[in-house]
Amino acid sequence: MNNEKQAIFADRIFDGRCWHDETAVIVEGGLLTGIAGCKDVPGDARAQRLPAGAFLAPGFIDLQVNGGGGILLNDDPSPEAMRAIAGAHRKLGTTALLPTLITDSRNKVLRAIQSVLAAVGRDGVIGVHLEGPFINPARTGVHAREHVARAALSDLEWLRPLGHAGRSLVTLAPECVPDGFIRGLTSAGIRVAAGHSEASADVMMRAMEEGLMGVTHLFNAMPPLQGRAPGIVGAAFADSRLFAGLIVDGMHVDPVSVQAAFAAKGGGGIALVTDAMPTVGAAIDAFELTGKTISLREGRLVTEQGTLAGAHLDMATAVRNAVTRCRIPLEEALRAATLTPARFLGLESERGALVPGARADLVALDKDLRVVLTWTGGLAVTGG
Repeated sequence: MNNEKQAIFADRIFDGRCWHDETAVIVEGGLLTGIAGCKDVPGDARAQRLPAGAFLAPGFIDLQVNGGGGILLNDDPSPEAMRAIAGAHRKLGTTALLPTLITDSRNKVLRAIQSVLAAVGRDGVIGVHLEGPFINPARTGVHAREHVARAALSDLEWLRPLGHAGRSLVTLAPECVPDGFIRGLTSAGIRVAAGHSEASADVMMRAMEEGLMGVTHLFNAMPPLQGRAPGIVGAAFADSRLFAGLIVDGMHVDPVSVQAAFAAKGGGGIALVTDAMPTVGAAIDAFELTGKTISLREGRLVTEQGTLAGAHLDMATAVRNAVTRCRIPLEEALRAATLTPARFLGLESERGALVPGARADLVALDKDLRVVLTWTGGLAVTGG
């Protein structure tokens, strides 16, 4: 963390909610002290000006990151791997993330839980995301079917330590867990999202009464919205209490569906996620996932059968895709990559917004929405 006083000037600054023109972000001791007009910048602050056309925003927050920099969490659910994955994404504008473990053996899940207890709060690791194993066998996608399990209330005992691991998240199929299971997780301080599921809207409503807060990769690994069967998508559109993760890589979700999601929930209800795999930030085009070979083909990560397997995507590209391919207003796309995931995690006073007292986690983007610089705790790293 940088202890000096800094003033970072930009033509435009997005604070997570609105724009400021011709101002500077003031940083001291690794924290933000405010946004000041050019005439109000403290005289003892070290000044830095972004290149013409570049703008400043809060650092991105990603709720679903399977890997990066050549590392897959399922291969190595260790504290070192979590921090290395975060490091690979940091150069690409993401300053906080949840390393994500895809459905795997009980031993791997327990190792991930122990590892995040050691890694949380370091290098941008703010928790862990367990995507499975309590998912619907009919909606496994690329998840290893042999490790899919049906939850029992006794499983709460080994999951509860996640409540002490930053702001961790469990994705499950609400129809595949017993009554009280979701409440047991949320009462322990664990976020819960529905995913890889065929839950009806009624099941979703009951799950929300137990504390369900989110939907994992909206539209993917779930039935489509139908007039007489609204399901998970309909519940997400209808209820503002639900946050919805969305993979905007041009492959997982059609641009019109992206527009529909933003129209229904706005940038305040959509959290852009990458579902990133080890190819992000690494010069590799194939890897193994629970015994399956995953190959990068024309920007798509697929199994030998052509099934999508995560995404070759970083958050800056997700923002760029939302704006250029899906015609989402820039401020809505930025909010979905910053303040909204922070709100989902209950961290909006610390991250995701440029407000006094928040961490000085920042990203500078050029006019083409490509990363120029990233700051974590006021310290700059080069763009990707």
